[in-house]
Amino acid sequence: MKKILTLSLLTIAFVSCEQKKETTPEIAKVDYAFFGDSISSEGALSNAEMMEKFKSLKEGDTLEVKFKSGINEVCQKKGCWMTLDLADDKEAFVKFKDYGFFVPKNAQDKEVIVNGKAFVSVESVDVLKHYAKDAGKSQAAIDSIVEPKVTYSFMANGVLIAK
Repeated sequence: MKKILTLSLLTIAFVSCEQKKETTPEIAKVDYAFFGDSISSEGALSNAEMMEKFKSLKEGDTLEVKFKSGINEVCQKKGCWMTLDLADDKEAFVKFKDYGFFVPKNAQDKEVIVNGKAFVSVESVDVLKHYAKDAGKSQAAIDSIVEPKVTYSFMANGVLIAK
C-alpha cells in the first residue's frame, strides 16, 4: 500500500512539474520580392483605406502613402505599369518612378504593397488607347475608347510582390 501511495504521489508530482507549452497563434509570414527602392510591409494601408484617400484628392493634389492590394493587370509588353484593386470596384493605375524598374509580367492576381505618391489624373483618349494596346486588348475594345477618363494614379518608388 505504501508503495502504491508513494508511486501515486511521485506520478502526480512529476506531471504537475511538467511545463505546459503556451500556444500562440502563428501569423502567416509573407515572403516578398522587391522592385525599385527597398521598402517594408509595415504600416501599409488597406485598399479600402486607400480608396478613401483617393476620394479626398483633387486633380493636382499628391499624397505620399503606402498601401496593400491585389494586382488586377500588368503591362504585357514590359511590366512598366499595373492596375491595383481598390474598394467600390475601382482601380489604381500604377507606374514606376523615372521608368527605373519594372515588375514581372506574370504578377497578376498576386498581393502587392506599393510605396510612393497617389494622385488623381485625367487620361486622354490617345493615352487610354495606348494602355489598352499594351494590355493586349482587342481592336474593338481599343476602338470603343472615345472619351477621357479620370483615373486614380500612383507613382511607385518601391514595390513588394508576394512570391
